[in-house]
Amino acid sequence: MSQTIARPFLKMPPPFLKMHGLGNDFVVLDARAHAFELTPARIRAIADRRTGVGCDQLVVIMPPKGQVSDATMLIYNADGSEVAACGNASRCVAWLLIQESGRDTVVIETKAGLLDAESRGDHLVAVDMGQPRLDWRDIPLAEPGDTLHLGVAVGPLADPVGVNMGNPHAVFFVDDAEAVDLATFGPVLEHYALFPERANIEVAQVLTPLDAALGRIRMRVWERGTGITMACGTGACATLVAAARRGLSPRKAEIILDGGTLTIEWLPDDHVLMTGPVATSFSGTLDSSLLS
Repeated sequence: MSQTIARPFLKMPPPFLKMHGLGNDFVVLDARAHAFELTPARIRAIADRRTGVGCDQLVVIMPPKGQVSDATMLIYNADGSEVAACGNASRCVAWLLIQESGRDTVVIETKAGLLDAESRGDHLVAVDMGQPRLDWRDIPLAEPGDTLHLGVAVGPLADPVGVNMGNPHAVFFVDDAEAVDLATFGPVLEHYALFPERANIEVAQVLTPLDAALGRIRMRVWERGTGITMACGTGACATLVAAARRGLSPRKAEIILDGGTLTIEWLPDDHVLMTGPVATSFSGTLDSSLLS
């Protein structure tokens, strides 16, 4: 994990934005003008919902590394671990960059690659999340296996589909997503031996027939390093890809999350397009007690 961002904290604590995409919430720090140091302990302190600001992930906007992107985005889970991709955070950062630049399109550099984003109206953003990675080495798995039918079973959950959308996902199809005790089975599956880098766990209930023009899938998620969240953009993308691969859904569907709905389309060029809203809750300045 990258533990240090540029140089030590400035004397004045940095400002932040609290943002969310369908309830998946973030503390967003802009390190382009004011570089600072982050450690896992500081990330956990900021993310703590009782004594810090509180968030699912902490997001840092960095200067672009080349001529192609508008900015670089770093993403950290509430436990301090770094992740390469986050769909809802990508929309939030894209919206900030769109407002800042006055353009309708921006490019964000992440550790999962370059993401093209486009404004689709007031606080609505579409992001090209790239191509899903489906080989067992890409998930990654601890041993060779068929990613369309992983040999994983815990309690009532079995036979998931493995998808990497910049981070690893295991998608379980169930008859009733609401009935699954995700708080019990999520942490066990996250740390399942087959997933050396842990995994995000989705339970998905397909609500429409395969021949529907637009699919609808109810999905709930346990995110590695965070727990149950209101929404997960990469998880929604992984769920649509998994459902299409299984022949359960068309390649475009509404993914209904605890916090709202994302529209996901697996395009003919194999890229996955995610469209959904963003919101800003409040802004503030981090107290020095969170930075010790």
